[in-house]
Amino acid sequence: MKEAVMSSSRVSFDPTEHSLFNRLIELDLDRDHFAIFGSAPLYVRGMIPTIGDLDIIARGPAWDRARRLGVSVFGPLRGIPLIQFWGGKIEVFSEWLPRYWETDLLIDQAEWLSGFRFVRLECVLYYKFLLQRPKDLVHLDQVRNCLTADNGSSG
Repeated sequence: MKEAVMSSSRVSFDPTEHSLFNRLIELDLDRDHFAIFGSAPLYVRGMIPTIGDLDIIARGPAWDRARRLGVSVFGPLRGIPLIQFWGGKIEVFSEWLPRYWETDLLIDQAEWLSGFRFVRLECVLYYKFLLQRPKDLVHLDQVRNCLTADNGSSG
């Protein structure tokens, strides 16, 4: 089977050029203990043109710091507690669809890109496929187009 994701070595993303990543840097969460989920792993690879927020899965010291600094709310979509920053522009979760993934596994298997851990693309795409929200369907189409173009250019 042909590799269906873009190689992490081809990612050229400068997090300091995006306001959300600058805000994440300001939080000073322990980078060994969180990973970025949601649409951002697609964005940093150029698979989607923009993001409106950052979704973070955190454990241990990163989760504890987020709880001290942010606003605790209850997430209606996943039914789990989360910590919000900047009106929900950054959301930190201690778990992500617990029936499907363990927090430690998502973080430990995440890819390091531009100084941050990003949840593996297979998990992101599966999550978007499960939710089937309008924006997820658009993102899935954009990823498919990106992968088709990438596979076509690689010979």
